[in-house]
Amino acid sequence: MSLLLAKNVVSALALANVPTPDAVDRFQPIPHALLAESTRTAISNAGLEIVEEEHALSRGGLRYFGGFALRGTGIDSADRNIVLGLRNAHDKTFAASICVGNRMIVCDNLCFASDIKLARRHTTNIMNDIPRVLASAVSRVVSHWNDMGKRIKAYQETVIGDATASDLLVKLVDSKAFPARDIYNAILEFRAPRHPEFTGNSLWSLYNSVTENLKNGDLTKLPQRTMVMQSVFDRVAKHDSIIEIDAEMLVA
Repeated sequence: MSLLLAKNVVSALALANVPTPDAVDRFQPIPHALLAESTRTAISNAGLEIVEEEHALSRGGLRYFGGFALRGTGIDSADRNIVLGLRNAHDKTFAASICVGNRMIVCDNLCFASDIKLARRHTTNIMNDIPRVLASAVSRVVSHWNDMGKRIKAYQETVIGDATASDLLVKLVDSKAFPARDIYNAILEFRAPRHPEFTGNSLWSLYNSVTENLKNGDLTKLPQRTMVMQSVFDRVAKHDSIIEIDAEMLVA
């Protein structure tokens, strides 16, 4: 199985060889390898186990995305697992952050429910902030897990037709959460899912159709896109999430 489904996956050791730009004024880039190692420490301190991890680079190493599939008390399941994702950029395109989400095991689809910034930007205090913010993010894992379980049930019980599915996809395009060019592919996937587990005219079928079409795209945009999708779909399914979403990410 693959966690990130990225074309440019690298080893954890290779991250240490990625050069980190020098600090300029208040901009202090975080080494990708340091961010990954600090996350491992936070996971271990929380009593969780890493069952799989992958790392990907883009733009010549300037942008990084990492994923950690976790196991622990109260978060085991045969059909999904919890994932912590990392985003980091050395070109000032976005702030370093840790995102919490789920992966459907049958298809490796990823969907994130929150994106927690380590700092507003890579400022001079960010190195001191990393352990505290990472610990806070990891502490939310069980809440994310339980919330996603309720969301899945609500989506599975919400029956929709082609017209509603198409309308929701257009809303995602308008919100910049889904590429317009993939609308028809998503409809075809909704009508005849490649994975029988997602068969049925439900919001859950459409949800997995969208994530199936997003998983080979830009990983750095995936948290924003899937969080927007959930905000749209939750209203249809009348699911009241207990997880607070970073509002800044929804308009980034």
